[in-house]
Amino acid sequence: MTLRIGYIGLGALGRHLAGSLLRAGFPLTVYDVDASCSVDLGRAGATCAGSIAETARASDTIITCLPSPEAVASVVAEEGGVLEALAPGGTWIDMSTNDSHELQRLATLAAAKGIDTLEAPVTGGVHRAEAGMITVLVGGKPEVYEKHRPAFDAMGGRVFYIGELGQASVIKVITNMLAFIHLVADGEALMLAKKGGVDLKLAWDVIKASSGNSFVHETEGQLILNGSYNINFTMDLARKDLFFAHQMGREFGVPLELAGLTEQIFARARAMYGGGAQSPMVVKMLEEAVGTDLRAPGFPAELAPE
Repeated sequence: MTLRIGYIGLGALGRHLAGSLLRAGFPLTVYDVDASCSVDLGRAGATCAGSIAETARASDTIITCLPSPEAVASVVAEEGGVLEALAPGGTWIDMSTNDSHELQRLATLAAAKGIDTLEAPVTGGVHRAEAGMITVLVGGKPEVYEKHRPAFDAMGGRVFYIGELGQASVIKVITNMLAFIHLVADGEALMLAKKGGVDLKLAWDVIKASSGNSFVHETEGQLILNGSYNINFTMDLARKDLFFAHQMGREFGVPLELAGLTEQIFARARAMYGGGAQSPMVVKMLEEAVGTDLRAPGFPAELAPE
């Protein structure tokens, strides 16, 4: 692969996505504010840069995967950032879950410097990112998408071209909104089973085989029953995405009653456990309110790559 890629943001998702690019043979330069995050990638053959600008100067395409719009703007547009150091003709790809309006603003700044922009948020969980099987949602110019399709294929199991810039952010927020609603509902369903005297392992199996099944039940439901809740996704990230959903609801004139209630439930859970707590701990709040836990043998503390 001759496309030189720089990857900035090596958190729970980013380090696995960058690793997939490296395994596919892309020349890769990586950077994270936590230098220790790049150690394993460096051992595997990536070049570990000392700054954002160094990463951009060594790359044809820069990918960012960061926790907030503020972090993205800082890395991309501030002094010493991507747009200052990436050569004209390069491409910036944001794989963060970002605000579509902020993405458009930064894309305008990039275009003024001769740099193309794509958005490529991902969905499916860290365990699928680790396996190179996560779903990738791409928005931007079709010819720029096609140029980078081998990179997307390396990172994801399914790649969807959504359309013009901003549309991938819309559908990504929708998928996350649904996941949080399903998470709260799954906790309530499992609690009904527990209080009704149904074996929780059996209840999980029946729900999985029923019309009430969901991706969240199959994945995060296991971590609730184990008691680890460890999905590698925090309360703060969940609340950010629910905020984006309500912002879109107001903009598009769509009342989001279930999402609104879910956001309130997550707000209470964050107040109890903190913004860095795992998002499935929203169900722990129900366990404590009812006075009983949701535990069953045989469920993993973390999801295996798939």
